[in-house]
Amino acid sequence: MESLLISTAVVALAEIGDKTQLLAFILAARFKKPLPIILGILVATLLNHGLAGALGAWLTSVVSPDVLRWVLGLSFIGMAIWTLIPDRIEEEETQVARRFGVFGATLLTFFLVEMGDKTQIATVALAAHYAAPWMVILGTTLGMLIADVPAIFVGDRLASKIPMKLVHAVAAAVFALLGLVTLLGSWLQP
Repeated sequence: MESLLISTAVVALAEIGDKTQLLAFILAARFKKPLPIILGILVATLLNHGLAGALGAWLTSVVSPDVLRWVLGLSFIGMAIWTLIPDRIEEEETQVARRFGVFGATLLTFFLVEMGDKTQIATVALAAHYAAPWMVILGTTLGMLIADVPAIFVGDRLASKIPMKLVHAVAAAVFALLGLVTLLGSWLQP
């Protein structure tokens, strides 16, 4: 249960102000069809984070626990730093909607925008850390929806009232704490 709760919280915080949340704002404003956008986000996230969770689970089988602990600890600290850097979205990432419809555009753009994004990398690290990839995938997907679904319904009104720097600082602190706890586990091992 811890893996589900931590994964949900970390991704929900990391997503606020992230480029995929900005993409949700843009798609909602452009198409005004929330259901296909939400379903597109859900399917894209399950696919993307499913791959990331599988990679995290695979890493635990091929990398020694000591090396994995150091890599994960440093990765979490790196994600803490990355979280402090605001994202921007490129306009061409939303142009695909003209060819694939609202659901298809959301699915494709969210999947591609998430490739190599901090939440995908966090999913890999969390799945490796907790050795519970299904709970992590469920948690990171839930975190993505917690952050992005409100963006679809309230758009810019919500964004202008949320102190983004504070949210990013809290998310960075959570990543840093996970990194430090993981590294301390390395030092405390015999």
